[in-house]
Amino acid sequence: MALIGSDGVVAYGVVMYVNYIATGIFNGYSTGIAPVFSYNLGAGNQAEIKSTFRKSLVVIAGFSVFLVAVGLLFARGLAAIFVSYDENLMSLTTEAIRLYGLSFLLCGFNIFAIAYFAALSEGLVSSALSLPRTLVFQLLSVIVLPIVIGSNGIWLSAIVAEILTLVVTVFLLFQKRSTME
Repeated sequence: MALIGSDGVVAYGVVMYVNYIATGIFNGYSTGIAPVFSYNLGAGNQAEIKSTFRKSLVVIAGFSVFLVAVGLLFARGLAAIFVSYDENLMSLTTEAIRLYGLSFLLCGFNIFAIAYFAALSEGLVSSALSLPRTLVFQLLSVIVLPIVIGSNGIWLSAIVAEILTLVVTVFLLFQKRSTME
């Protein structure tokens, strides 16, 4: 509120609506594919787990690129759905969607990894990714970035949180790779 005022709060609300749709796509895919991993784990079919994992990365990458493109190309239209009554608010919200939308490039991989580990009975690892992603990294980023780079830090905090989560995700995937084979 102190940094960008009530218009910023409204813009943040709009960004969250857009974010719910994007993350809903990733959550839906990840939840839907999880039983395939669990079934193949129980069947001892490591080759199918690896194949499904690789195919899923391609699907997630495709959705990621698509959603970032939508965020960049249609930000103004998305903003207009909610705040077309005020041009200054439209401009702020459009820029916010464009910046925040960059996080869609990475969040799908993190959401998928959380579901992947849960499907392979690695609940602790899944939780070790989920909590920092949604609370710790996001909170730290939204506090620190505006101090460092100004108001755009609010919108870029999501991508920083996703980058940090992806680093942990990749580390855990490599660490667990040998134990899950």
